[in-house]
Amino acid sequence: MLKKAVGCAPRGKRALWVLNVQVGTQSISPLMWAIETGSLEAARGIIVDLLTIRADRDRYYYGMDIMFERHSNIINLLCLDAPALLPVLLDGLIWRSRIAENGQRRVNYYIKHLVVDEQGDFAKSVEWIRDHADPKIVVHPVISMVTDMVWSRVALRSFMAGKAWFIFTLLVFVSSQSLLGRLQLDETGNPPDTVRIALFVSRCFIYLCSLGQWLMLHLKSTVRDYRQGHLIRYGRCAIPEYLMDWQSLIS
Repeated sequence: MLKKAVGCAPRGKRALWVLNVQVGTQSISPLMWAIETGSLEAARGIIVDLLTIRADRDRYYYGMDIMFERHSNIINLLCLDAPALLPVLLDGLIWRSRIAENGQRRVNYYIKHLVVDEQGDFAKSVEWIRDHADPKIVVHPVISMVTDMVWSRVALRSFMAGKAWFIFTLLVFVSSQSLLGRLQLDETGNPPDTVRIALFVSRCFIYLCSLGQWLMLHLKSTVRDYRQGHLIRYGRCAIPEYLMDWQSLIS
């Protein structure tokens, strides 16, 4: 019935027919309606139809952009209500050529909406997949492509810069606590003034640039959670929600 319903739709409006139906003053999405009512076969057919590439003499038609514009959180919705449809959607984001050259085929990955959202910010698709905790989805070629791209082009540089700063502050801390005070001692067994000044500067650097950095981070996170009401209550005590993350807690 689904094929008959959309079979007569023009190629340019085919995606709109399965994503937006106007009923009076309400706009209903047949795709979301099928997912919410448990009609997974109908939802599967809609997703496959949307992610099928069609063409005429003028242009190609691919419903990916319209689908993510209409349902920007579709990855999260599928993770919660229809996880069996996640592989169907992810498979539809891959195009494989039918022609093989030297034993290889050209493959296109359409992952724009998995990397950035409509506002140009980093999309939450990877976060939703992580929370879903399905190893079969995590190793899907599309998710692997997204995570590898984000790591190699964005996260790696900031990660290495953060670790380099941590190692530098660690070396300064070790030097000020263990090395400088034992390098040179005067006749009374105390370090000279130059060493004392170096110790003072090193410890001020540690307290301000290392400890101060963590204090500012925790202060901002605490104020943000209290303003947004993201609190975990234990009796009369309200704890900021970000402290439920073990990494934030031990830092």
